[in-house]
Amino acid sequence: MSAAALSLDPLNIAFDGSDPLSQFAKQQATSLGKDPLSRMVAEMENIDAVAAKPNPLGGLRRISGGKAKEPTNLLELDLIEPWSARRGAILNKYTTSEKLSIVTSFLTGGETIKPQTTMSEKVKYRLEQLDDFDEGSVRQMLDLSQQEYVVKIEQLNHELVQAWNQDQRVKALKIAIQCSKLLSDTSVIQFYPSKFVLITDILDIFGRLVYERLRTKADYVHPGTREMTSLPESFTPEMVPESAKETCQNWFYKIASIRELLPRLYVEIAILRCYSFLAQDEFGLALRRLTKMIRGIGDPLVAIYARCYLCRVGMGLTLDRTYIGENLDDILTVYHTIYNGGIRSEIARHRITLTGYIALYLPALDWILQGVAILTTDNQLDDILQRCKEKKNPALLLQSMMQSFRSDFIASRATHFVQILSSISVEGLSRGQLFRLLGSILSHTPPPTEQRVAVLTSAMKTISSLGNVEEFMQCAEMWAQYTSQHFGLKEVDAFLGNVLQQMTPNRLYEQHYHELQVIVDKIVSNAQDVHGILALDNFLPLLDLFQKESVKLEVCKNVLTSYRNATSCDNAIINDPIVTNALMHIARVLNDSVNALTGEDERRQISGLICHFIAKVDFGRDFEQQLAFYVEARSVLSNLDSALSTLIHSVNRLATSTRRIVKGQHTQKTAAFVKACAAYCFITIPSIIDVRTRMELYLQSGQVALLNVCLQHADSCFEAALNLIPEVPRMVESDGKVQSTEGFIKTFVVNFLSTLVIVPDNPTQGVLYLLRLLLEVMPRYPFETNSNMLSSIYLHVLDFLSVAAQEVYPYHIVNVISNDELYGSDPKFIAEVNEMCCTVCDKLLQHLKALLESNALRAQAQLALDLFLKIITGADLSVDKMFTLTVNLWNLAVKNRNVIEPKQLQTVVTYTEHLAQITQMESQRQCLWMLLEKMKSRI
Repeated sequence: MSAAALSLDPLNIAFDGSDPLSQFAKQQATSLGKDPLSRMVAEMENIDAVAAKPNPLGGLRRISGGKAKEPTNLLELDLIEPWSARRGAILNKYTTSEKLSIVTSFLTGGETIKPQTTMSEKVKYRLEQLDDFDEGSVRQMLDLSQQEYVVKIEQLNHELVQAWNQDQRVKALKIAIQCSKLLSDTSVIQFYPSKFVLITDILDIFGRLVYERLRTKADYVHPGTREMTSLPESFTPEMVPESAKETCQNWFYKIASIRELLPRLYVEIAILRCYSFLAQDEFGLALRRLTKMIRGIGDPLVAIYARCYLCRVGMGLTLDRTYIGENLDDILTVYHTIYNGGIRSEIARHRITLTGYIALYLPALDWILQGVAILTTDNQLDDILQRCKEKKNPALLLQSMMQSFRSDFIASRATHFVQILSSISVEGLSRGQLFRLLGSILSHTPPPTEQRVAVLTSAMKTISSLGNVEEFMQCAEMWAQYTSQHFGLKEVDAFLGNVLQQMTPNRLYEQHYHELQVIVDKIVSNAQDVHGILALDNFLPLLDLFQKESVKLEVCKNVLTSYRNATSCDNAIINDPIVTNALMHIARVLNDSVNALTGEDERRQISGLICHFIAKVDFGRDFEQQLAFYVEARSVLSNLDSALSTLIHSVNRLATSTRRIVKGQHTQKTAAFVKACAAYCFITIPSIIDVRTRMELYLQSGQVALLNVCLQHADSCFEAALNLIPEVPRMVESDGKVQSTEGFIKTFVVNFLSTLVIVPDNPTQGVLYLLRLLLEVMPRYPFETNSNMLSSIYLHVLDFLSVAAQEVYPYHIVNVISNDELYGSDPKFIAEVNEMCCTVCDKLLQHLKALLESNALRAQAQLALDLFLKIITGADLSVDKMFTLTVNLWNLAVKNRNVIEPKQLQTVVTYTEHLAQITQMESQRQCLWMLLEKMKSRI
């Protein structure tokens, strides 16, 4: 071989004229050139130098002793995404359904392969240790699925660790070598990035095992002591004993003797950290030497992943970045080979597209460029950008650059990037893919204000001319957020119009529902003026593109959710008919989606969104337009009880506001308006399914009608509410729990009775018609067995009758003539009241008898006391029958004193004394004192 040929040998160039063994010999001579005392002095100086050395990067890390630790490598600067964060994504993305193969001697099964060698005896002897696979002959395992392949790799990992733990170091090294050889196999090329991740995981473990083994062998005598101690974290080579250095050198000698370039590279990179035992500044030299060695790898894909592994390991070892730049230089030098004829033939043989092949480079190239960008100035990055864009077919470089460089660097040159991406050749990648990535970056890091319009205009011009609807939609999906965040309604409307123009022909929108949904979500959720967005000319037409019901429902729900989030914390109202109609259209879609199969949570969520929208509509003093909106909403939102309830509450509030404005003195116009409100409520309530909700709304609407002197409407509402009582079920389910409705019935009746006090009788219905109706329907409610709720309600009725018989009622409503004024304590009216009192008392006495028969003595005694108190408070005790009833009730309670609270009887006596003292009617007072004597005589 000629001297010229030798001078071009890549290995010769890489070693700069010396092989690894010669280099180790030089290092050994240097370290052995000092006597022990000299080494001890040097060691102390080294420790002091490390302690005093300032941190050029300004970053400090804390160590266990509480002292600040300077970053010793690029990864400790926390400026780069860790490899572990990328690992999972690579494994998920680069998969295959093709069959894989493994060549190894450490797993059972497969076909035996006889290695054929034609080397000299001397070389055979030198490599004998690594070539003698005494564990068994090399076997090739074929037709493995991806899952089976991963399992086999995990088995190799287990074998390596097990061999190491059994002190079989050579076997562990052999496994590492064989794993490295697998990275030369590109037969299933689309799986190569995932294979790289799996294999380098094993090599990382091997490297850690070797390093920790050397540390355990490197215990040393600390200066000033005689005891052996472990090496500190930040040790120097001078602290390492010669025996440990010799072991370390042996490892590198073995690796340097590996015949094939690729496993020799990978295994040495794996244990690269062990150079810290030999020489202090060896990392930089070794990384640059290995960088040059990689030039000997012919396959550009295999080479770039070897460079990736070298940079990944190197970033965890040193702050030096020179070798990363050299790796990028080498990549750019051979970049054209990715597209040459040989590679294209290989791609065709593997039956993958150029686009799929180019994508295989991204994980490795991204990592290398990310390392290049660490602590690099903008001017330096500009130089790299210039070099990359000058390459033929630079799309791969530019995509990786945008993914790896700082987002603020990209954003500050957004106009320049748009120009580059619009003009370069994009063979192997799509222009749309590049613009999508740029849009994603600018959405989170916007360009300078003066560039924003030019960037949007130029970018959308190029995106619209891509000629591929799929690429257009992928780009529009990303640029939607940028547009809505940084531009006004005019630009957003133009953007939506552009999307409509691309989607409308040939019903293309049916194939891009997901992208359209993302665009709508981003436009609405990032809008500065959500009301303005809803009023855009192109917004509703864009929503109409969603013809699939499930998708349209999801989109409309997201729009209303974004609207609620945008307006929940402010006092913004809707009074624009265009915005109102847009939201009404969206609400109609949600309402129409509700049916008998809709879950309760879904129904509740939709109702909450629509109710928020209803509450935001406010036309100010234009009450007629407000009522017209509620009428329209009622016709649209008929499937949701909550929405109808909100509408009824809103209309009642509208009627109340009208009364407040006219200060209770209605004009002919306002009187007609409040009657229209009352009629709206009375007509709408029957559409609600839940009977309890209907009862409450009838009562509330009747109260509002009464407040506005709409007496006929009030009577109709009250009557309708009472007639619903028998329809109320005894038990209902609420939040997953079954509950009785008796408590609701009692609360409703008490509220109703307090209102009934001021409700004047309808002349055509007779005295206290509504009370008679209440007494008629109450027994038809399905009370629980042994329930005392009905008797409790009857006691409240007695309270009402006591008030109804008074000459002047305790409260009134302006312009409403209640029964106290209507009847003026007419004897016939009083007689009717007394008759009803007797009727109610009879019902209570019947219940007392029933309690006795069921031996419910405690309930009987309590009811007797309650009825006793009602009678002495509101009845005329001068009537002999009433006085006798009172005495009998007291005797019944005393008879069962053992089952009631001990102090309760004395409390009742005290109350009776107080009543006797304050009563103004002489006959009533005398009866009370007589009653007191009888009461005390029984205690």
